[in-house]
Amino acid sequence: MNGLKKRMSVFERYLTIWVVLCIIGGILVGKIMPGLAGRLDAMSINIHGAPIISIPIAICLFLMMYPIMVKIDFEKVIKAGGIGKPVGLTLFINWMVKPFTMYAISFLFLGVIFRHFIGVNATDLVKIPFGLNLPIGATHGAGIVIMHAGAKMLKIPLWRSYFAGCILLGIAPSTAMVLVWGYLAKGNDGLTLAMVAINSLTMLILYGFLGGFLLGIGRLPVPWQALLLSIGTYVALPLVAGFLSRKWIISVKGIDWFKTKFLHYLTPTTIVALLLTLVLLFSFKGEVILENPLTILWIAMPLFIQTMLIFFLGFGLSKLLKISYSNAAPAAMIGASNHFEVAIATATILFGISSGAALATVVGVLIEVPVMLLLARIWLKNKGWFENN
Repeated sequence: MNGLKKRMSVFERYLTIWVVLCIIGGILVGKIMPGLAGRLDAMSINIHGAPIISIPIAICLFLMMYPIMVKIDFEKVIKAGGIGKPVGLTLFINWMVKPFTMYAISFLFLGVIFRHFIGVNATDLVKIPFGLNLPIGATHGAGIVIMHAGAKMLKIPLWRSYFAGCILLGIAPSTAMVLVWGYLAKGNDGLTLAMVAINSLTMLILYGFLGGFLLGIGRLPVPWQALLLSIGTYVALPLVAGFLSRKWIISVKGIDWFKTKFLHYLTPTTIVALLLTLVLLFSFKGEVILENPLTILWIAMPLFIQTMLIFFLGFGLSKLLKISYSNAAPAAMIGASNHFEVAIATATILFGISSGAALATVVGVLIEVPVMLLLARIWLKNKGWFENN
């Protein structure tokens, strides 16, 4: 436990508490200063009369991603090529299983089981898809174009908006907190970091493709241009910035200074930026939560079931493939955990900060820490299952 405390900042150690406080703080801001978040969100880049990028949120989300990307050692990515089974298992679960199980589970719960509780006729306002210039009254997917607060917006069923957020979480394997989960489960840290790098690179190609495909068949209004813009802004840009700055800093100051000084002060930036984003998100959705506090439960249920399913799938396949315990731990943890920073970023840029999709991705943050801590303990208690691997 002492080793863990050295590895985790105070923000990471008590992330669930900070998330809850930010949710409460955001709701209070929305009630006490209802115009504040609105004015900040109005600082946006508009295309065809539709807000596409909120500048304050874009800054916060970049600050979430950069500290993660700058930690990636690309030499380890190359070396990881020799560890075929765990890497192959991770890629299989993350990109061939997880997106589709999330789609099915979230549709079942949000679109069928909980639809009556969410509201059969409840609607949500989301951004007009980037690159489209639709007239008022036009239909697109399951939505209809209306004018709201001087801007064109799409009115879609509320459950579909939550559904979209779940999909974005399901196609985003973790590349940040999984380093902590792998450490807790006594996994191979080098392999975990290598898998983080491989998944980050894979996301550049598959995240946009799978996102466009799954959101499309779910009749949600997302064109390819918006997904590509999201990936470019929130994955490619910080990845390139992280790679170049890492190389420059190490060449000037050395690897020891980079690890002990630079990363030590930079790491909390991701969590601080995330928490600031949560305050804004919940300042918009506070009324929805206060009117129907069970909303969080409706969204959390499919996310929890998905996490448990993917974890035990990775657990069982690791044993079946005879992968060693230390290598199996990160393979299962990455699949079970979500890259909620990218999911929040994508939901915000595609649907808007006040959308139900953005709220759903925030719920992903809320349940991430306690659930993953539970799974790390389950993994440790079953270590003996892998002794013959």
